Parts: sequence; C-alpha cells; structure tokens
Amino acid sequence: MGAAMHSYRTHHCAQLRASDVGQTVRLSGWVHKKRDHGDLVFVDLRDHHGITQIVTEVDGPAFAVIEGLKNESVVTITGTVVARAAEAVNPNLATGAIEVRASAAVVQSAAQDLPMPVAGEAEYPEDIRLRYRFLDLRREKVHANIMLRAQVIASLRQRMIAQGFTEFQTPILTASSPEGARDYLVPSRVHPGKFYALPQAPQMFKQLLMVAGFDRYFQIAPCFRDEDARADRSPGEFYQLDFEMSFVTQDDVFAAIEPVLHGVFEEFADWQGKGRSVSPLPFRRIPYRESMLKYGNDKPDLRNPLIITDVSALFEGSGFGRFASIVAAGDVVRAIPAPNTADKSRKFFDDMNAWAQSEGFPGLGYATRKGGVFGGPIANNHGEAGMAAIAEALGLGPDDGVFFAAGKEAQAAKLAGIARTRVGQQLGLIDEKRFEFCWIVDFPMFEYDEDAKKIDFSHNPFSMPQGELAALETKDPLDILAYQYDIVCNGIELSSGAIRNHRPEIMYKAFEIAGYSRADVDANFAGMINAFKYGAPPHGGSAPGVDRIVMLLADEPNIREVITFPMTQKAEDLMMGAPSAVSAKQLRELHIRTLD
Repeated sequence: MGAAMHSYRTHHCAQLRASDVGQTVRLSGWVHKKRDHGDLVFVDLRDHHGITQIVTEVDGPAFAVIEGLKNESVVTITGTVVARAAEAVNPNLATGAIEVRASAAVVQSAAQDLPMPVAGEAEYPEDIRLRYRFLDLRREKVHANIMLRAQVIASLRQRMIAQGFTEFQTPILTASSPEGARDYLVPSRVHPGKFYALPQAPQMFKQLLMVAGFDRYFQIAPCFRDEDARADRSPGEFYQLDFEMSFVTQDDVFAAIEPVLHGVFEEFADWQGKGRSVSPLPFRRIPYRESMLKYGNDKPDLRNPLIITDVSALFEGSGFGRFASIVAAGDVVRAIPAPNTADKSRKFFDDMNAWAQSEGFPGLGYATRKGGVFGGPIANNHGEAGMAAIAEALGLGPDDGVFFAAGKEAQAAKLAGIARTRVGQQLGLIDEKRFEFCWIVDFPMFEYDEDAKKIDFSHNPFSMPQGELAALETKDPLDILAYQYDIVCNGIELSSGAIRNHRPEIMYKAFEIAGYSRADVDANFAGMINAFKYGAPPHGGSAPGVDRIVMLLADEPNIREVITFPMTQKAEDLMMGAPSAVSAKQLRELHIRTLD
C-alpha cells in the first residue's frame, strides 16, 4: 500500500460497488443490525449515507471485537471488498453487490442497551421518541424527512434568488405587538421591568425594508408564537419563506411566488417514488365568498371533486317543515352530493348524521337515491318535484344521494365543509397523488364581532382595502374587500399575504372604522406609521410556511415528523428539559420575582 490509510474511513457506507472488489478499505459507522450464522457473523454498518454489509468468520481477526458489540455502537472496520454470491446480492441496497470481509475492528464508542430500536419501522410512543430524538433521527424515515427539509429549503433559496430576491436577516429580539397571537417575552437586564418579544413574524421589519428601498426581500425566517400545537402547527416556533416586494400589484406577487412553489413541488413530487403531480400554472383563484359557499371553508382541498350548493330557496314553503322554517327565518340550507351511494345501506347515512352530532352540530340531514328514486323522511315530505329541483341544482345522477346542513349561515357552511371532506374520504374520492394549489382572494377587510358588538379587522389590519380611501369613506365596512390572499395546497393553508396599506391617511381611517383612535395607531405601530410618512413604495408579500411545505412533500400528517428537535404538544423539550426553572441569581439580575 502507498499512502497511509485515513484514521476513520476511506469510503462512506453507501459508496462501495462491484468495481471496488479486491480493495482494502476502511469504514466507520453504527452497528445497525447483527446476524449470527454459526461460523459467520454479519453486521449492517450504517452511516449518514447508507449501509454496507460487513462479514467476519468466527475464527477471524475482528471477530472478538464485533461479537461483543451492541446495536448502535460506533465502530471502525478495516477489510477487503468481496463480491457477494449471486443469490446473496441485495438489489434494494446501493452496496448490495458487495460485502467487506473484516480484518480489524476498533470500537470508537460503545452503546448501552437502547431505550428504542433504530432498525425497523416499529411505532414508538411519542414521549420516548422525543426524549431520545438523537436516536429517533437515526431511523431511516425520520432521517430522510430531515434531509428532504434541507433540500427543500436550499431549493426555495435558489429559486427566490433567481427571481431577484435578496436574503436579509431581521431581529429576533424585538418589541411586543398588540396584534396577533400571544408573544414570547424576554426580560431585559439593563432596563428593569421591560421586556423584549420574540417576533411572531418579521412583518414590520420586512415592510420597513421596502420603505428603506431594498425592492425584493426574502428570508427563511423563524417565527415565535405562544399558542397551542395542532397537527399542522408546532408549538413555540416555526419557519416561513418570508418575502416582500415593492411597486407591485397582487398579480405581480402571484407571478413571482407561483413559479417558486410550483417548481419546488415539481422537484420533489416524485420523492421516494411517490409519483405525484402538481396543479399547472397559473394557480386557480377563488374569491373568499365563493370558497365559503362551495367548499365550506377558506382553505379548500381541491383534490375532492364535491361541490356544496346553497338550496335554501328550494325549501321555501316546503312540505319539510324544519327546513322551511329555517329558510323563513333567514337562515340557510346547504347540500353536499354523495355520488354513487345507491349500494350504501341506510347505516352509511345514519353514521354521517351521528358523526355530525358528535362534532357538536344538531345533525346532518340526508336523502338517499337509487335508480332516480329518492328515499328518506326529507325526500318524502319535500315531495318528488321538489327533490327533482334539488337534483338538477346539484347535477345529481340517478344513484347519487345528498346530505343537508341547515341553520345559521356560518354554522351551516362549517358543517357542510367538514361533511364535504368526510364524504370525500369515506367514498374514496380524494386523489392522494396530486398537489392542488389555489389562491383564495378578495377577503373581507372587516367583520362584525358578535361578542364585542363592534366592527373589527377580519384578517390583517395592514392590508390595502380595494378602492383605497374612497371605499373606506363611502362603503358599508362589511362590503369592503381587501387586497388579501391565502395560498392553499390540498386543504392546508401555506400562508396569508396582502398588498400592504402604505398610506398613513388610509391606515388611520381603516383603524378608525375598527374603533382605534389616531393616538392608538401612533402608540401601537409607531415604527411603521412613522416610516410611511417619509415616502413608502406600494408593496406586498406573503410568507409560506416551510414546515408545512415539507410536511406535504414528505406526506406526513404531523408537523413534528419534519422538524429536527420538536417540542411536545405541551411545548416541552423532553430531551433538553425546557422550559426549566432558573437560579435565584439569574432572576435577581433580571429584576424578576416569581409568584410562589
């Protein structure tokens, strides 16, 4: 041999091929699995890249060391590359044509008995997985998810830069904002009794970067919100592809970000052979009111072909008294088709009604249909002609049943929306191989807050109202729409965004309608409103959630599967023991006393 061999490795564990047979090599990694075949012992040696099979004879020089190793111990193996017998070749393994015959083995670090196995895909309790996340991350699936995340972020960065965006960093220690979710607060040592807040989003700063003249900003930005976890929202912190652009209309924002999202989803659509397709450019645009009517929510899953129809007018003076009186009172009836359910028993329909009640609704009415004939109490009371009109309004086929959600508009829309999803799932109508994108546009600027009995902002107070100052001065506030939009994929909202209100007089007026005085605006949004008095460009942007994008591409139902070190539902880090108590000395320095 010529040059001295590297201390730990000449190759990684996914590198060796049949062309390397005869070479002396050195590999280092973790003992993934060990199999004893009498006179031979096989070890699957694993590193970040993959697995190589190691073999040693019972009387071989490395046997004594290998024999004593527990799974997940770290070992360095020196040996010769040999070809596997034809019947032993493993086509599922990159290194499946060879194995390494060990001539020496050195233990770098011995592992104790494991609290959870790394090899195999057995499900493990979440608290164990999170407490030993460093072991969990060694598992093939979780490791692959985290690598996908890294690749997605790198791809987003390259695509944003190619679109003329520049990455800037914004502060993590900032001021608490009265808008939005609950802040995480950080006490100041130098200013007793005062607190910084971690940013819920870089919203103010990115708008100020536009006022500062940087034109196109983006950042893979950490955001902090003290709110409870959900399957698609991690507690504490999350990342977004935050961006903002100057001198743009809503169409310009869409044109800049659509190719980035579409490109990333196309790039990873076939990840691990999943073979998915992405809806074509440009993405569909659906006005908010239409979305609430047809899909029962403002984040529709367009993989589901079912459309909700308002059939209120068709129940006016109906023989079905309950719906007739609901409509007479000014409330609504919404209908959801249940295609090809002639062969479903009555139980399918009754189960849906029981499910609606378990969700806290009075119930979900229905009519069955077989060979063009409607059945069930609603149909019998509403009459043949009346049901025929409903069938025509929904475009029902002769074997399509129908569900009804009735009541106050907001409640009926909500029930119809979740019923649409459930019917789609139960009947297998949702195509899991598609990514369906859409923009929800034309959000209302204001809504009526029933509890406070006042008009308030319905979405983002910094959006430009459509029609600008004239609309605020002349229209009923509840009729004013905003240049505000959400991007939705497969029923998951990736982000909301807006063309911003960059004119102080329009901002004061918008806040006045929501009951805030000029002094309130000056006090709460001083940084932004002051900046707008020194020449602000029209600007707008959005901030798609990175964790949610990766969650969709990895096909994971829970966001924790795509985060390296996630917290539990209760916002605890079991591995590091956060949150934790701190010393009396630290508290004194911060001028803080806890309530015992």
